[in-house]
Amino acid sequence: MPDQAQPNLISRTIDYILGRNTLIGIASFMLLIISGYATWHGMRDFIVGVSSTPAAPAGGISISNDVLVAAVVVALTFLLWLTLRETFGAKRPFGQRLITGVLYVFLAIWSIGFGYGFWWSLISGQEATKTGLAGLQEDARDASAAVAARLDAVRGQLDNVVTWSDSQMTREETSGGSCGVASGAGKGPLYNARRSVRDAVSALRDGMTKSWLEPVQADVQSLRQAADVLGGATIEERQRNFENKASEIRGLARNIAARSNQLGQSTASEMRALADSVSQPPGKSGSSCFDPTLAERLRDAAAQADQPAELKLREAVFNEGPAGVANAVKNLWSNIGAYTASAFRYIVSGGKVLTAGHTDEGEPITGRDVIALLATIGIDMGLLALAIINPPREPPSVRPSGTLARQIRDAIDTAINRAPGADLEWVRRHFVHHNKASYLVIPNLYSCDPDNVDEAAKGMAVNQLAGVLSDLDLVRWPKGGKWWLFQENELKKLKKEESQGSDTDLTAIRKKWAEEQGLTGEDLKQYVDKRAVRNHGLFSKAERALEIAGWSEKARSDIEIFKLVDTDGLTPLLMVLNEPGGARSEGPAQAEAA
Repeated sequence: MPDQAQPNLISRTIDYILGRNTLIGIASFMLLIISGYATWHGMRDFIVGVSSTPAAPAGGISISNDVLVAAVVVALTFLLWLTLRETFGAKRPFGQRLITGVLYVFLAIWSIGFGYGFWWSLISGQEATKTGLAGLQEDARDASAAVAARLDAVRGQLDNVVTWSDSQMTREETSGGSCGVASGAGKGPLYNARRSVRDAVSALRDGMTKSWLEPVQADVQSLRQAADVLGGATIEERQRNFENKASEIRGLARNIAARSNQLGQSTASEMRALADSVSQPPGKSGSSCFDPTLAERLRDAAAQADQPAELKLREAVFNEGPAGVANAVKNLWSNIGAYTASAFRYIVSGGKVLTAGHTDEGEPITGRDVIALLATIGIDMGLLALAIINPPREPPSVRPSGTLARQIRDAIDTAINRAPGADLEWVRRHFVHHNKASYLVIPNLYSCDPDNVDEAAKGMAVNQLAGVLSDLDLVRWPKGGKWWLFQENELKKLKKEESQGSDTDLTAIRKKWAEEQGLTGEDLKQYVDKRAVRNHGLFSKAERALEIAGWSEKARSDIEIFKLVDTDGLTPLLMVLNEPGGARSEGPAQAEAA
């Protein structure tokens, strides 16, 4: 069969540039750049937004805040990507995956937090500033309108009092007896007393209207005007204009409340004094015109005028630039549960639920807030997805340190030098692989032929080699079972494997096929191998390995096995055995030949 044509240089170049791994790498790099920039911008603006005064070091080596924040963000963003790669990389131990996974979650939360501040300021900052100022203006307008309505109600009561007084004056003039005292009709002393009361009430009403109600109504009318669009070429100028406008609105509302409270108290005092004068029965000192009904109405009007005005103005903050980022990050951290639930409901509803919750302060979480949160979460989710679909395929290197490798070589060299006729290849023949693990197999020292001096020396050498490797934590004895963990004894499990039939024995399959084909007699006997094959597990492999290594039948009848530690990939012991040139010594025979 002719060889397939190899791709030319152009084809290999195109495949390299547009290959799957390359495209995933480019996409990951782009997401890292976006995530790092958003995090840096958000973290930098947050520091600026929460700082009252810039820090100026007195002397010595100093680094600007921008450079420091950029360095921190670059380092932590790289660490975030590294933890992702290590969490989903091939053949990583579970403990390492757990550590890197937890670290990734922490770094992702850090990145999402500051990234959210950046995206929120970009998407919602200017709109939130206008909304906050409009809300403050609305609260001030509503509070002032409530004050004006109360004043208007007081004026209405005073109008009723004046009307009542006019009717009583008419009664006094035509019939007499309107001040609780029998009198004749006409404009006598009681009529004049009634008129003085009426004039006093009218003066109170007119004075309240001119000095109290009309100015308040004018202030309320000014608050009804929409807030001007904030001007300014820079963020700082816009922030100053915002603070001035907010201060103006708050000041005007407070001025209305303070002026109404002051005038209300003074007017209420005058009405109560007038009520006291008309509540004195005839015959007592100070009695002029006795009218309990008028006194009651005056006291009701005084009580209403004396009520203090309460201002409930919402907090209006500037949400553009660094100040907006700082506010967004603080709101996210203090309401992380509400924001997460809102984002979840927003996704489940397909973007239909724009206002899905409220913060602890009662402010609604709007669609802009949710979109900004999803924007920063989406970047980290993209990095997570790319790390999952394209993780590192190579396991981490377990190359032993120079000291450990030297100790292993020294132990092997000692065993070779003490075993007659042994070399490195002879040592290698004592290692077998079984069921995803490697084992060191040696004969039991007691089973070595005592009449064979060379075999006894070899038995002593490999026994001591196993002891040294065990002390170095490179091999271990098979573990016993733990019933509370439902663990089976490793030796018993290995023995059970030896007692079972072979899964790859074809005897039964051949017999069934021959019977289906109608083979009988000698034809069936010739086709079917009736010798069933026993399953050969680790002990069978160990016995055969010792046979290959040249051990006697008696030595092979009693063996010991040691499981190599750290079976993820190559162990340090096998790495040393597989190094080019092997150990430093090749045995006495090689030394003499040299």
